[in-house]
Amino acid sequence: MSEPAREEMYSRSAGLIENGVLANKRVLVIGLGSFGGTIAVELAKAAVGEYSIMDFDKLETHNIVRHACSLRDVGRYKTDAVEDLILGKNPFAKVDKFRMDVKADPIASEREIAKADIVIVATDNNDSRFFINKYLIKHGKVGIYGRANTRAEGGDVFVQRPGGPCYGCLVGTASFDQAAEEVSSEEAGRRSGHIAAYTAPEDAAAVVQVGLSSDIAPITNLMVKLALVELSRGTDSGISALEDELVYDYWMWANRRERRFKNWSPMPKAGNMPTILRWYGARIKKFDGCAACGGSVALDTGDALPKFTNDDTSDVNVDLNI
Repeated sequence: MSEPAREEMYSRSAGLIENGVLANKRVLVIGLGSFGGTIAVELAKAAVGEYSIMDFDKLETHNIVRHACSLRDVGRYKTDAVEDLILGKNPFAKVDKFRMDVKADPIASEREIAKADIVIVATDNNDSRFFINKYLIKHGKVGIYGRANTRAEGGDVFVQRPGGPCYGCLVGTASFDQAAEEVSSEEAGRRSGHIAAYTAPEDAAAVVQVGLSSDIAPITNLMVKLALVELSRGTDSGISALEDELVYDYWMWANRRERRFKNWSPMPKAGNMPTILRWYGARIKKFDGCAACGGSVALDTGDALPKFTNDDTSDVNVDLNI
């Protein structure tokens, strides 16, 4: 089959997004699991033209039920499989692959962050997130972080913009519950500290609790929309109105009323109270004592979270938009 013309490929989205602008935008996707792989493909469908994709892992059978790739990709490096998906949706795209952990080559990672118009942070541990956060601050880049809670009962998204609150500021607020994060594999759990090093494999397996693909779809969908709004900012497009809507730093979503959401109201009775299947946005105030962007404390970049001492609760704004 001959290669289609670009105008033919994206004719149905003309006027909604500015294809010509997006063709020249560069996205760095760090982590190509069920979050990063899906987001990369969706951005390719929207005509984003340049990618850096970064992951050290291979696809395993248990990944497939939530991943954009299929069983025929099992055993392949995620970078190779996701590159095929991107080019399958956008044959005009340029894809640079980095088969490594983001911390393995700091020089290459910083270079790619500096080159990107936006960075999708789809890793599964705070060690890597704080590492990325440092270079987002240094180079004034937009970063979009996303994660799921245990068994994907819900999830959250954080947008880091130049001059605004950073990931360290978020972790230092009451908005962020690190213990609630989904453990998607034994390896990820051991890296994050959710599974202790001495835990036997049979016991570690009980800690791995993932949700359905449909549970994480709302989270990746919001991340894609946020990315497209940022990449299209300043252009006259059909999604320009979203610039007035997607203004929050932190977003929370609940799929089911269990565990941390068990006290939320059922949808028919919720009224003005929080309920499931609806996004809630909050503004996170920049924290002067942040170990990452405040400059007043040394940051431990290990898996342990930095310790924040902030007695002034006015520095934390968790007033959800409900």
